[in-house]
Amino acid sequence: MDNPRAKLPIGIFDSGIGGISVLAEIIKILPNEEFIYFADTLHAPYGNKPENVVQSLSIKTTEFLSSVGVKCLVVACNTATGAAINEIRRMCAFPVVGMEPAVKPAAELGIKGKILVMATPLTLKSKKFNELIRHYKHRSEIVPLPCPGLVEIIEHGHIHGREIEDYLSRIFSFVNKEDISAIVLGCTHFVLIKEEIVKVMGMEISIIDGNYGTARHLRRTLQNERLLNNGIMEKHKIPLKTNIRFYISRNGKEVIRRCKQLLQNEGIVCESECSHCG
Repeated sequence: MDNPRAKLPIGIFDSGIGGISVLAEIIKILPNEEFIYFADTLHAPYGNKPENVVQSLSIKTTEFLSSVGVKCLVVACNTATGAAINEIRRMCAFPVVGMEPAVKPAAELGIKGKILVMATPLTLKSKKFNELIRHYKHRSEIVPLPCPGLVEIIEHGHIHGREIEDYLSRIFSFVNKEDISAIVLGCTHFVLIKEEIVKVMGMEISIIDGNYGTARHLRRTLQNERLLNNGIMEKHKIPLKTNIRFYISRNGKEVIRRCKQLLQNEGIVCESECSHCG
């Protein structure tokens, strides 16, 4: 017997547009699903706030998404995951999937050299991240690289160009590039500037993020809970078409426009016109 909850949308939230990079990976492996995307742009960025503030904001967002009706929740933000995932799971009757910097796949590459982890200051301070480092430090030397202000630059639309190049050149000036074997992108926003990171580093280097792993984990979770939407069985074509309801807490129309453009860059067309702007 089909689970009636399988027809409900998947809820996804982030402080801004960074979670769109996760959503794109999810849509590619779960093209039958519908989605609700919440961007808390009113309070962005999360990475420079106290942990208790991020926890409170994340809980309020979870309560909102629960009220509009979702079958599961993806916390598409490393900072919010580190600050609030345990509390969110305790309060939810549905599955919750979080993010963490992809240190494990980076360590498993077995490449000689250090692993550089780019993330927000709060993510790097979190108990969850430091437990991750302790678990894998016997395999590779893991070097945290806090990136204060980088999320704001990306949120303001500067994904390419001089401002982002200058910022990256400055933070990488403290790093001996020849010692680095891999860079882990520990913030979903940073996935949006992967090309710029490669350009500034000026070398062949493995750049790893947790988006695909999160999407696969979500698919396994939905399968185990009998929550996959199998109602649409036609062969999917490029561009993929999907229904997304957006909730944006500030600058809604502009943020939605940018979200749709980022998805279009990944070969995904958002058909939904049901959007709620703050």
